[in-house]
Amino acid sequence: MSFQYYSNLVSKGTRNFASGVFVTGMLLIGFGFLIWILRELFAMLFAVLFCIAGIGCIVTGVKMFWSVSKFEKMNSDGQGAYRENVHVRVEDNGVDVQVHGEANFD
Repeated sequence: MSFQYYSNLVSKGTRNFASGVFVTGMLLIGFGFLIWILRELFAMLFAVLFCIAGIGCIVTGVKMFWSVSKFEKMNSDGQGAYRENVHVRVEDNGVDVQVHGEANFD
């Protein structure tokens, strides 16, 4: 009679993990051969994918530039004037916000 430090559950888990690794390896080999055989098709697909990703990055960059310019324009028009009478003081025990006079919190 042998003494086992692990249960049958660990053995089943290891078998399932090993079969998953084996299937993943087979799929990777299959995809590798498929790419090797159909090089031109996959080159075209990846070229299209990179072009689409590039267009997405350009659109995102334009949106970011537009929002920053909109924010700067909003601040230069005096929209930030509501902060004139607000003083924020940070201390060790917390944050103290003091409002002097009238404050516009629109």
